[in-house]
Amino acid sequence: MELIQEHTGLAAYLAADDVIDHGHPLVQETADALWTATGDAYSYAKAAFEFVRDTVPHSADSGDDRVSWRASDVLETRNGICYAKAHALTALLRARGIPAGLCYQLLGDDDGSNLALHGLVALRLPGGEGWSRVDPRGNKPGVDAQFTLDREQLAFPVRTELGEIDYPALYAAAHPGTLKALQESADRPQLWRNLPTGL
Repeated sequence: MELIQEHTGLAAYLAADDVIDHGHPLVQETADALWTATGDAYSYAKAAFEFVRDTVPHSADSGDDRVSWRASDVLETRNGICYAKAHALTALLRARGIPAGLCYQLLGDDDGSNLALHGLVALRLPGGEGWSRVDPRGNKPGVDAQFTLDREQLAFPVRTELGEIDYPALYAAAHPGTLKALQESADRPQLWRNLPTGL
């Protein structure tokens, strides 16, 4: 993969907004509990990743039709698609001063049809040598995303021969196309129809 491209200064990857609302009491409470159980940045980041990956089911796997987009809502409802789960993990990381941003891939079905954006998180640990991408989508048979900073182990390999794309950009805020799809969809079936097909 190409070097992750920052679009702004590091402070932007620590900021809060309406989506990455890490000042919200539930985000803070969750971050505090995870920090207490770990105590250092690497262990905390891994625990936060596993918490979002494993305790917030991807709504396509669970069949939950609710659409969540704000990090605190994702943690409260324990529900969301990849973008929403990425928002939650980004908020948990920023809540403990770990710079984090959002990355995207364009992925399709097994035959390359139905291309749509997939959301990831990139984080930068103190003393680390740059950004590392992780995928909190949630594992299932055939999907084994792990917290590995020295090499990527994401949910899905990108198949460029089928038109899939690994976008190198690192966003400090949710991409407008993904946010629009989430906010304007009353339920998951509508969201599936609204998924963006590129950046």
